[in-house]
Amino acid sequence: MCISSQINTYYRKHSTDGRVAQGDILKDIIFIDWNISDSDPKKYKYDPKDLPYVVILSQDCDLLSDYNNRKDPKAEKHDAYLQSILVCPAYSAADLRKGTHLEYLGLIMEKKNHDKYSTIKDNLDPRYHYLPGDPEVQNAELVVDFKHYYTLPVSYLYKIFNEQYVSSLNELFRESLCQRFSFYLSRIGLPKILQTSDSESDPPPCK
Repeated sequence: MCISSQINTYYRKHSTDGRVAQGDILKDIIFIDWNISDSDPKKYKYDPKDLPYVVILSQDCDLLSDYNNRKDPKAEKHDAYLQSILVCPAYSAADLRKGTHLEYLGLIMEKKNHDKYSTIKDNLDPRYHYLPGDPEVQNAELVVDFKHYYTLPVSYLYKIFNEQYVSSLNELFRESLCQRFSFYLSRIGLPKILQTSDSESDPPPCK
């Protein structure tokens, strides 16, 4: 017999003890961009950029093992330590629809017409994942773009977690997000085979 899930909310909150979990949503995050403006790659500057929201995508078992290993004062080995945590930025849904969500980086993005945005909102576009707004947990209406992802230092996220934590995706919705992200990264650009020729053709770019 099929038993319905007891999960009845999209988001939840967990204890802000500094433990970073998969599916956590954080706001006002800084990442460091390498500004290499010289022909010599050894000459570079650190250029801080802002991310309005991010969603944690690293595996939760790895995050928990890292947290427990770091908290154990008697730990003789540190094999569970993570060097960085994988995140995807989440953009304002309204700004993404207008194509203005990356204006602060000087980038011009495509506007989404009604049909394209409806496809995104229904999570039928493999590149995007829609997250509904929820005022009870101060969650804005957001869209995750799987083409954009970063790694952030563990020490940085642990330091700012309590102040920047917004909410967490409930387990089933978290698994759906991570599954779709994994699928997007593993997609294959198949070559177009010409029926009249045996010559090889380059595979089309991934969309």
